[in-house]
Amino acid sequence: MRFRAPLVTAVAIACLAAVPRAADYPLSLVALASIKSGTTSVTSNVVIRVDRLMEESRRVRVTDALKYNGYLGFVPALRTLPTIGSIEVARRKVDIKYAVESKDAKGTRLVVVADRPLFFLNEDEKKAKAGYELTIAELFLNPSSGTTGSMTGAARVKLAPDGSVMLDDYADSLVQLTVNK
Repeated sequence: MRFRAPLVTAVAIACLAAVPRAADYPLSLVALASIKSGTTSVTSNVVIRVDRLMEESRRVRVTDALKYNGYLGFVPALRTLPTIGSIEVARRKVDIKYAVESKDAKGTRLVVVADRPLFFLNEDEKKAKAGYELTIAELFLNPSSGTTGSMTGAARVKLAPDGSVMLDDYADSLVQLTVNK
């Protein structure tokens, strides 16, 4: 009878270890970022570091702010959250406040949102920069084919049909991300 508790504990640990996870945290990726506009192509390295996913209660708090108060309610709610990672390009760095994983047909989708814009890559100089307060990256993590995704350095968000945060509008072109295996 005395060996039951250690045996139950060992079985529970083995079962938990068997639960598949998309990524282990902290997660640090160096992605090749590329953008093409007309005849001009630009590539650079982007470092995305996610220390951990956000807590469910904080995710609900910011998505409720978005649901009930729109984008203008979401941004200040997001900025009150603790930093859980960063996105960095060429000595510029923004703090990630939102990081959520979900499963979809392509594998695991990781959406990260930083509380400030990282860059503006807009050909139309007349387009206003005001209101594009966030940096967003969407990554698809696939152990067999590698990690791909996109990001925008200045964006707005809206509520997705499933209650998550998604890209609404962006001030610049989408940057394609590829992480070599």
